[in-house]
Amino acid sequence: MAAPIEEKDPRIQGIASSIRVVPHVPKGGIMFQDITTLLLDPKVFRDTVDLFIERYTGKDISAVAGIEARGFIFGPPIALAIGAKFIPLRKPRKLPGKVISEDYVLEYGRDCLEMHVGAVQPGEHVLVVDDLIATGGTICAAISLLERAGAEVVECACVVELPGLKGRERLKDTPLYVLVESP
Repeated sequence: MAAPIEEKDPRIQGIASSIRVVPHVPKGGIMFQDITTLLLDPKVFRDTVDLFIERYTGKDISAVAGIEARGFIFGPPIALAIGAKFIPLRKPRKLPGKVISEDYVLEYGRDCLEMHVGAVQPGEHVLVVDDLIATGGTICAAISLLERAGAEVVECACVVELPGLKGRERLKDTPLYVLVESP
């Protein structure tokens, strides 16, 4: 199991301590990892984005795919900084035009991701970005959607991982990079 980045980096503690845990959201028993509190601190927000940019600069990534909604927060600044395009992966009926879709199961229900047809070209190297990985259902759906379009997903990046839910295991050979592990 790949570990989060070096705990020695002082930015990591600031990121970890800025994430609020909200019990019973979206339903009883779920301990929601709320990154909106991280966004309220410009230094911590910048540190979070900078750590991803440092990792992906010069890695031949042509597209960053952000998962709705919090992947839209981190994905665009990473894409701009590394010179890649940004691809929004959205909930159903949010994108105009022709889309391809992928249904998936969450820890608390079912959902679907959609992407514009033609957003990614065969052979493109793509980074998938979201705020959190729990059971891995959402990220697996994103990987499947992108691979069906012919892209190569080189890595997935999340701010938080809930390792107890074993989402990393569902990714098989796709690497996962996380900043913070949460119990």
